Amino acid sequence: MSALKTTALRLIKPFAIRDYALLASALVLSTFAAGMWTVAMVYQVRRLDGGPVELSMVATANAVGLLCFVLFGGIMADRHSCRRIVVLVEVFSLALMSTTAILAINGVLELWHLMVAGFLVGAGAAFFYPAYSALLPKMLPADQLLAANGLEGTIRPVVHTALGPMTAGFLVAALSPAHAIIGLSLVHLLALLMLRRIPKREAYNRPGAADGQPQPGIFRQLREGIGYTVRTRWLLWTLLFSVISVFTFIGPFEVLLPFIVSDNLHGDAKLFSFALAFFGAGAAVGSLLIASAKFPRRYLSLMTACWCLGTLPLAIVGYVDEAWMLFAILLAFGITDAVGMVIWGTLLQRRVPSNLLGRISSLDFFVSLALMPLSMAVAGPLTQVMSLQAIFIIAGIASPLFGIIAWRAGKFAQDEIAHPLRDEPALQEVKRAE
Repeated sequence: MSALKTTALRLIKPFAIRDYALLASALVLSTFAAGMWTVAMVYQVRRLDGGPVELSMVATANAVGLLCFVLFGGIMADRHSCRRIVVLVEVFSLALMSTTAILAINGVLELWHLMVAGFLVGAGAAFFYPAYSALLPKMLPADQLLAANGLEGTIRPVVHTALGPMTAGFLVAALSPAHAIIGLSLVHLLALLMLRRIPKREAYNRPGAADGQPQPGIFRQLREGIGYTVRTRWLLWTLLFSVISVFTFIGPFEVLLPFIVSDNLHGDAKLFSFALAFFGAGAAVGSLLIASAKFPRRYLSLMTACWCLGTLPLAIVGYVDEAWMLFAILLAFGITDAVGMVIWGTLLQRRVPSNLLGRISSLDFFVSLALMPLSMAVAGPLTQVMSLQAIFIIAGIASPLFGIIAWRAGKFAQDEIAHPLRDEPALQEVKRAE
């Protein structure tokens, strides 16, 4: 009973800090709105008589906006107030969605409007998440970051892939896509109100300049971030591992998994949605498990092992002939992926210097996403020269093989021993507003 109580206290302890509670609430609302947008956008495209090509154009615009600005967003997080950045992004998102809703409700919305909106939504995310990542360790003691990141990883799949889309779907069915966009505008308003209640503390508003020196130029700051990444062995090899891993599995997972469901399991969209739900449930469970534990002593090794072992079952996806087998694989994949991601996010916040955290977070974001479109683009044509089974075998074993290379080349085992990250209570709490 005492162990269960300790676990529960570890999970809720960050919420005792009011500023974090407000920031976390705003993040949940913003994620909820993003989930609503995924459904509202689809049915608004269909309301304009658009098909798969038009939908792909809007979705691609979103990805392009994110990739174009994420490095710049990280630099801004290191140059300016992170609190001010997240507030301005919510103001921008509220104005953008309100404008889109007005155009839609009056029947004058066109496809190019949605493409512009999608691009700007991606651009907003490119500024929001690096600033959020850099702001979090300024609010919380180091020993509470794992719980905070774990709770975020638990809530995100539930809110973004389930509750948000479900709410938007209800509004679309009951009223129209335009009303769903109005609804998500109201959610952005609530998120903005939460962020506005966060006090303007010096620690939150102070840019990440080192030793009080003047801010260098933007391109110099970008070079500093890249230079730090190249010099920091564990960081460089983890990012290289991430590039290979994402490129080899994201295309088969996103593009070819539906064909496994239809061809191997003779299932429909309902069965496919259940399969994705198991992956999301696994991510929530994995995040909750690691959030309720102490930060692992062998953090780099555990993170690498989770990402390696998690993708390994994908090698047999092409051979499943029962739905429960696919569900089990995706559940395990979700758990291990989430555990690794929570450790990784906490590791960045605890080991990267605060004046570089925004840039390193954005580099991580950029590297992780850079080859995602290419992976999805080549997955389909690969089926013309390879079987689905062969493609998923490659997707399953590429990450473990390169993970071992990264673990050895990055000297992860030696590094984590030389740089222990123990869960010790912070020496000072975040100062209260007077």
